[in-house]
Amino acid sequence: YPDEEAGQIPMAFVVRKPGSSINEAQLMDFIAKQVAPYKKIRRVAFVNSIPKSEAGKILRRELVNHALSGNLSKL
Repeated sequence: YPDEEAGQIPMAFVVRKPGSSINEAQLMDFIAKQVAPYKKIRRVAFVNSIPKSEAGKILRRELVNHALSGNLSKL
């Protein structure tokens, strides 16, 4: 996610399993224990699905566009 001070900050797009009750704080704490400080996620967006190409690759530019436009629920 773009940031004025750092340039970019890590953001997670998460698809919940049915019945899951995980929240942003729990997810950030879990990831923080496993990665270097500069890789800690600062924002979390819960989405219905991750956009993928026909070859199965994640379409990162679409994720960035949705994050910037604020339309996270449309994914």
